[in-house]
Amino acid sequence: MSTVNLAVLPDLDESIRYAASLGKPTVAELLARAEESGQPLVQPRCGVGDHAAMRELLLALEAGAQPEVLTVTIDSHTRLLQFDSVRRALAADPGRLNGYPLITQGWERGRELNESVRAPLQVRHGSPDGRQLFDTAVASGYTSYEGGGIGYNVPYSKDVPITESLRTWQQVDRMAGEVTAAGLTIDRELFGTLTAVLMPPSITIATTLLEAVLAAEQGVRCISVSYPQGGHLWQDLAALRAIPRLAARYLDTSDGPSGVRVHTVLHQFMGVFPREPDRAAELIVYGGLTAALGGVAKVVSKSPAEARGIPTAAENSEGMRLVRSGFAHAAGFPVDEERVEAEAELIEREVRELVEPLSGGSDLVAAIGAAFEDGRLDVPFAASRFARAEVMPCRDGEGAIRFAGFGGLPFSAATRAANDAFLDTRTGAGRTLDGIVGDINYMAEPREPRLLDRFRPTSQPR
Repeated sequence: MSTVNLAVLPDLDESIRYAASLGKPTVAELLARAEESGQPLVQPRCGVGDHAAMRELLLALEAGAQPEVLTVTIDSHTRLLQFDSVRRALAADPGRLNGYPLITQGWERGRELNESVRAPLQVRHGSPDGRQLFDTAVASGYTSYEGGGIGYNVPYSKDVPITESLRTWQQVDRMAGEVTAAGLTIDRELFGTLTAVLMPPSITIATTLLEAVLAAEQGVRCISVSYPQGGHLWQDLAALRAIPRLAARYLDTSDGPSGVRVHTVLHQFMGVFPREPDRAAELIVYGGLTAALGGVAKVVSKSPAEARGIPTAAENSEGMRLVRSGFAHAAGFPVDEERVEAEAELIEREVRELVEPLSGGSDLVAAIGAAFEDGRLDVPFAASRFARAEVMPCRDGEGAIRFAGFGGLPFSAATRAANDAFLDTRTGAGRTLDGIVGDINYMAEPREPRLLDRFRPTSQPR
């Protein structure tokens, strides 16, 4: 199979003219409209190695569920800049690749994908160094690019120093800022999901806000802060509501020339999914309800086949329809506003205690690297050897995510006591290893009442 020579990319002005010639809105424009209308965008994940198959997949998803944003998910070899491995796979069997190798396939084929569908495209990948991929994405006319120096390093890479990935992502953000200043606003989505395993809200928000500050310094003006659904409705709503308030604390969110438009994105539950199709569907609907109540701009969807493997286009489309059915459940849903606000106050205090000791210096990248080195920043179950992974999360008696062990996180005594008060009510295994394994599988296990009834006033305590 031949591939396009990428020795020369089109210049920036030509790429911007090309994107405008498509006549489709940018992802940034759609996010702004979604916030104004109160109707979240829905976006599936998808990516295969073969070019024709990738085009067919995008067309099938658009025909099946009309997503407002479509995805080009990049293969793992490209993420690690292993282009010889990509070429061998394309020559032998493109189906061996777990995503689309955009750099190797080339920007002209990237444009073919863009021209095939009405929806704008976002690149999702997982690379600690996304510079060359960003250039190819811009040449292809894609207007949203996911990733950051923490979120696309710590969960995926063992041996890349965090300061190194942060500095390469500063260059990505500088390029995004230049493209934005030249007339094409690039949405930079930050991957708050991290390792996707029992992620405490304050860790996901603190790391993405630090990345957001670095991005804004480089001229990025549209930032999407993504949050992974944890499963406890009041805690998830609290986190989603805390994101814009904390963003306004650390970023210039005014309408001025240096102002940043910050959007909130919900990643539907990223942990162990139920194998039973009806319960998987229920969890997806529940995610749609959470997104609508949380006022997010976009939902990254799941499919009922999540626990069984890579979904077909039909299964992915069904997932998007289930998300939208969850939106409808939000009308008149009784939210415990007092409980949500109490959770939000705790999350915001934890985030402040993680972020503010790092601010005010001349080199935020160095400060973040030093904080990971001594455990003042940490990510549970991290792949990176540059993160201590000493923090141990768990669920409390109601299923909200708490800290079973704080590691080196610099939480105050009051913050630790507030966390521990929730765990004092927990019965059974508590903070043991077996208990934490059970917490990881929490959403996959049958429970009563059902998810959509669990937080209604008529629900019985679990």
